[in-house]
Order: sequence, then structure tokens, then C-alpha cells
Amino acid sequence: MSQNTVHRAAQRGLAILAGGALVMLIAVGGAMLWLKPSSDSLGPTLPAGVAIGGPFTLTDETGRQVTDATYRGRHMLVFFGFTYCPDVCPTELAKVAATLDLLGAEAEKVTPLFITVDPARDRPGELEVYTEQFHPAIIGLTGTDEQIAAATRAYRVFYSKVKTGQEADAYTMDHSAFIYLMGPDGAFRQFFSPQATPEQMATTIRAHLARS
Repeated sequence: MSQNTVHRAAQRGLAILAGGALVMLIAVGGAMLWLKPSSDSLGPTLPAGVAIGGPFTLTDETGRQVTDATYRGRHMLVFFGFTYCPDVCPTELAKVAATLDLLGAEAEKVTPLFITVDPARDRPGELEVYTEQFHPAIIGLTGTDEQIAAATRAYRVFYSKVKTGQEADAYTMDHSAFIYLMGPDGAFRQFFSPQATPEQMATTIRAHLARS
């Protein structure tokens, strides 16, 4: 994703910088709501009554159908992106990989999921090759257009196809770049913004693991 693409996405509801504080817009019932800045760089907090996450049915990188219930009992670290992403996705997945390394043995209690917003190009085989470049624990998930749309709605994820040429596959994807920490019960725990470091993420995840 180019800097211009990221800027366009920000205008449509992604993380943006306003007055030096990280804020984020999410779509709820057709309206845009501001997320409140947190006291650190990890990510914003949710307004009262706004839910993140929920049921999904997708296909993992081995071709197996999975649901959100497949990963119950473990924390999930969820990121939405696509394999053709030139910079944002590799950066965030490398951050996930570094976080898992910092967690050491505790990483066994966390399932990192990479959910594509480009199912037309990101089939199971492509996802498996892609995620292996970052960390063997990261699981790529894809699905039908309808299944991806349902998952992104549940997680309040913005994504949009942007044509870059006349050919059918000449396009990129605008998308939000937050990492979600979900609890072993499938409930939302924490946002991690693009500004969060692996060290900050590992510390926060450890704290949540200790409470479970």
C-alpha cells in the first residue's frame, strides 16, 4: 500500500492522527463513531455498547473449514490484510512474529490469524506460502466474498478495492491496519495500533494471559 493509499484509507475511517493523539473511526449502524485514544500507544478504547468480533466461518491455509469456535480456549491475535500488500501487511505481520518470539513458551497460548480481504487472489495455498515467511504459527484464513464481508463487519474492519490499471487483477486493497487481541472466550480484549511495538504487545498479552 502506498502512502497515498494509506492516506485515502485514513480519510474513509482508518486510524488517523488528530491533534497528536491516535483516534479511529468505525462504522456502527451506518454511523461513524470515534474511538477514544488510550493512555499509551497500544491502541484506542471502545465506546460503550460497541462490540468487536463475533462468529465467522472461513477456510484455513490447508483448505480446512474453520470457525471462530475452532480457536476457543486460546487467545487470538487477529490481523486483516492481503498477500499483495507491499508494505503495511509485511510490517504488521513481522511485528506479530516478533511478539510471538518475545512471548517464548507463552506464545503457545496465542493463535495468530491473518484474514485476507482479497479472497479472489489469496487462496489457501498462497496464504500458506505467505504466512510461512513470517512465522510458522501464523494461520492464514480466506473464504468467499460473503464470508470475508461477514468477518470484516464483525471486527469493524474497513477494506475497499482500488483499481490500478485496466487488467482484471490490476488493483490494490485499502484496509485498516489494527491488530486485535481476542480472549479465549472469543471476546474482544485489546486493539494494537500500528505504533505499538512488539515489546509493548508482548507485555500486554502476558498481562491478559495471566488473567485467564
